[in-house]
Amino acid sequence: MGKRVSHSVLDPYVGPRLKKLYPVLNIPAWFPPEGIVLTGHLLAIVGAVGFAFSVDYWWGGLLVAIGIVGNHVADCIDGTHARSTGQCRNGGELLDHFTDPLSFAYWLVGIAVACGRLDLGLAAVICLYATAVLTNIKAKLLGEFTLASFGPTEFKAILASFGMTLCILALGWGETINRGPVVSWFFVVLLGIGGLQLIVNLVRAIHDVNTHGQQPDTTEWETTRSETVAEGQNHGRH
Repeated sequence: MGKRVSHSVLDPYVGPRLKKLYPVLNIPAWFPPEGIVLTGHLLAIVGAVGFAFSVDYWWGGLLVAIGIVGNHVADCIDGTHARSTGQCRNGGELLDHFTDPLSFAYWLVGIAVACGRLDLGLAAVICLYATAVLTNIKAKLLGEFTLASFGPTEFKAILASFGMTLCILALGWGETINRGPVVSWFFVVLLGIGGLQLIVNLVRAIHDVNTHGQQPDTTEWETTRSETVAEGQNHGRH
């Protein structure tokens, strides 16, 4: 993967404080870091369920905050645990990067369910996965995994704060405020920001890989079938 660089606005403030929790948690040395990744993933599902029920029940917004904050804590300490216990593995990093976009997809689907907007949910998931693919291809070509100024940490902070806002609205005003339109407008704004950021990041990524990327790959695809056919022809001649 090469080096990892975060331009996140919040990471310098949030990351070190969350990592200080690691000694307090007393995670057994034998426990695999992949287990922390999966725990964070399960908490992401809790947050998605919370979003789905956040319009009708006050506890939905609370589940959102618990799930997303718990997911981020796990995301911050899994690497610390791996390094502290000598369990750094490529498979663990693969699992971590595989589950991250899935977690965000769950939350976006949960919001879509809450406001009954399947169209916005599909657009948001497509935008999310386009961003994830762009990030990973750029990392491959540059040898550097980079997070933008408005990255996963900022996105999680907004979603968790919105979840708590929905919870407070439900507890304070109950049914006097229809939270459905609030969620819909929030989703529209979130999708607009995500789409604009995707376009900007795509333009920047093309410039960066053309300027600082490795030498372009000019080799042809090698197919195992063509090699098998060639071997069969050679055997036939003999």
